[in-house]
Amino acid sequence: MQLLKQLTEIRGASSDESVIKAFLLDYIKTHSSAWKVQPTIIEGDEFQDCFMLVFGQPRTAIYAHIDTIGFSVGYDKELIRIGGPRTIDGLQLVGSDSQGEIETELMVIEDEDGSKELKYVFERDIDRGTILTFRPDFRETVEYIQSPYMDNRLGVWNALKVAETLENGALVFSTYEEHGGNTVGFCAKYLLENYGIRQALISDITWVTHGVKHAGGVAISMRDSGLPRRSYLNKIIAIAKESGVTFQLEVESAGGSDGTMLQKSDLPIDWCFIGAPEDNVHTPDEKVFKFDIMSMVELYRFLMVKL
Repeated sequence: MQLLKQLTEIRGASSDESVIKAFLLDYIKTHSSAWKVQPTIIEGDEFQDCFMLVFGQPRTAIYAHIDTIGFSVGYDKELIRIGGPRTIDGLQLVGSDSQGEIETELMVIEDEDGSKELKYVFERDIDRGTILTFRPDFRETVEYIQSPYMDNRLGVWNALKVAETLENGALVFSTYEEHGGNTVGFCAKYLLENYGIRQALISDITWVTHGVKHAGGVAISMRDSGLPRRSYLNKIIAIAKESGVTFQLEVESAGGSDGTMLQKSDLPIDWCFIGAPEDNVHTPDEKVFKFDIMSMVELYRFLMVKL
């Protein structure tokens, strides 16, 4: 799990993904010679900090967002949320500005009207606009991994593991997912127009709920705030049963992903969210069971052959 640990330690909140992109491209160029098929890398200014890998004759694309949640520094020591981080008093945050590295903590101030102010505690003022993220804290036991940013560095790790044996398919490493961006739109359009790809799998991390449990296998989401097309969903569930991989079905009323953005686009792209469930969502203590992680990799590998 050394690669996953490295991924969780790289700063890359929504809008600030250039460093994680550079790490991933360097990793791919260094390691892809050992993969079954060497991919074509598609990236450049026209794709911002997104990039894509294309293998063989692709029919299906895996989408994995590379951004994370965090905070922007505002005025008078104010912190403004990027995405939806949990705001717990005393959270350890890191970043850097023009004066150097920063290790600070979140202070939650509750006003009389019940509203909350978010401030940082530091010996000096931090430059306005500086982005702060959770301090790395990777923990591994025999059964589980616990760390900030399993969402979605684990989804990225899964895509890289699938890449090792992938013969035909595409990987999309997208940005801005946590803060409502639709960068998947122009990537999907490119893949549709150039490769005819109309099928997508969303490699992301879902939540432990009363219906989705740790150690129950990877979760296939039948719906969240978006609704995948039922015939495509049925096809995926049938292939999952054929695979013999342990999985569970998720049915939720809220939440979203790159799949939601695909559904809101004007492109005829089928999508389905498939991911391991985590506890302590959007905190530094996101917890995922290893059994569910390995189920995720195995099912994705099988689906990319059969779809």
